[in-house]
Amino acid sequence: MQAHQLSLTAQPRQDMAALKQQLGIPANLQSCHTARIGSYLIEGHVPAAIVQRLLKEKPAVAGLAVAGMPIGSPGMEGPVSQPYKVMAFTRDGKQFVYANIKGSS
Repeated sequence: MQAHQLSLTAQPRQDMAALKQQLGIPANLQSCHTARIGSYLIEGHVPAAIVQRLLKEKPAVAGLAVAGMPIGSPGMEGPVSQPYKVMAFTRDGKQFVYANIKGSS
């Protein structure tokens, strides 16, 4: 994220499950990392370019999430990558695909 001009402050916590629930991140989208950027929540391994797109477009969503830890997502690089979806979610529980990330072989 920092390489893409998105500054971060890490705050390790022991109560991540409770925090995710309190923030309203849908259970099926919860992953390993949670961030707040402006008024948006970012959950899991969302690519920096997609976060930048979110900040530019400013859609009416609570945040973006990549459930699980797909191979090829940021921080999960490897010799091949699997396709995965970046999901948007709203405060009232709606979810939709915000971006499709193509895999490689």
